[in-house]
Amino acid sequence: MALSKVIIVGAGPSGLLLGLLLSNAGIAVDLLDAESTVSDQPRAAHYASPAAYELDRAGVLDDVKARGFTFKTMAWRKPGTSFVAGTTTEHLPDDYPHKMVVLPLDQLGGLLVEHIGRQEMASVKWNHRVVKVGQEQEGDCAWVDVETPDGMKRLTADYVVGCDGASSTVRRELFGPEYPGETLNAQIIATNVYYPFSKYYPSDSNFIIHPDNLYMAAKITNDGLYRVTYKEVPNLTREQYIARQPKRYEEILPGNPKPDQYTITNISPYKLQQRCAQSFRVGRILLAADAAHLCNPFGGLGLTGGIADVGSLYDSLLGIHLSKASDTILTKYAEIRRQIWTDIIDPMSRENFARLHQDAETAREKDPFFRLCVQAESDPELSREIALGYERLRVDMRQYWSS
Repeated sequence: MALSKVIIVGAGPSGLLLGLLLSNAGIAVDLLDAESTVSDQPRAAHYASPAAYELDRAGVLDDVKARGFTFKTMAWRKPGTSFVAGTTTEHLPDDYPHKMVVLPLDQLGGLLVEHIGRQEMASVKWNHRVVKVGQEQEGDCAWVDVETPDGMKRLTADYVVGCDGASSTVRRELFGPEYPGETLNAQIIATNVYYPFSKYYPSDSNFIIHPDNLYMAAKITNDGLYRVTYKEVPNLTREQYIARQPKRYEEILPGNPKPDQYTITNISPYKLQQRCAQSFRVGRILLAADAAHLCNPFGGLGLTGGIADVGSLYDSLLGIHLSKASDTILTKYAEIRRQIWTDIIDPMSRENFARLHQDAETAREKDPFFRLCVQAESDPELSREIALGYERLRVDMRQYWSS
């Protein structure tokens, strides 16, 4: 059954990427977003191999590499910069096409908007706030009620996909306000900052191990912008966290910098969430990425896992469009992607965060993952295996097409 249109709610990176993939395949897409432009908040920037694969399929990976850079090394360190353990991509083949790439999420969003702007089959409608979602009783279409600059409108499509983030309207319309899971008793502050970390850290990404002063310092642009995400005490206001930032930087960062020694371009407090929707499909309404599941950001599993959702959902919808799959493939999509969150994303992201709370002095010997990293220092094959560990997040749904 050729699809006439898919409505995607949310023009963040996952929604934009799904829209680009579908429109490239000749499927009409409307992307609806309540905001007026791509968000510039400091968010994830690292796209592991399953995400790079989908960016490649969408025809944007070369542009991502040109505007960003290819990731090489990750390290865990003691306070004071001493090395504990690390991983590298240096043992992947030179011609391996889907190495981890780095580009701030707002820049990726802008890039995807540029590419979608060249598509006759896709349109991005900013200032379109979806307030209600449903489907006809006959089951032949889904619909959204939208607040637009020209008043309320009802739009219909073969399917509606919620890619509208953690506070998803689509998910709430399906299941009410409950988002099963928990908010961890921890607070992090994400900042984008220019500071000469390369003097202290040779690795692209660095995780400092300490129960109270843990943080991540990761290079995210070629001109030296870093993402610094650090732990804070819970239950303060945004204004209090911003007021505490200079003191926290001086306490935890190498060189103990004063405010005149760095330039912050963005700062935002975040709660750490581990949540997953009851289902990723109800009839002709589907969920993907943060609208479907959340995890803490340490390890990049949320972003790459969300983009892996997009790839699996694209394969499923394309199979229906080409009459190579019935719509039961969407139930398979929902089951598989939810199981991946349960079995991989949730436990691994929790382990990644917990790993930063241990005793840095003994972590290299006691932590099983660090022991594996140490072994990989002299074992190129194991090093390659670790570098490709994210591949478990990708599922090619074309295996469920008819021959």
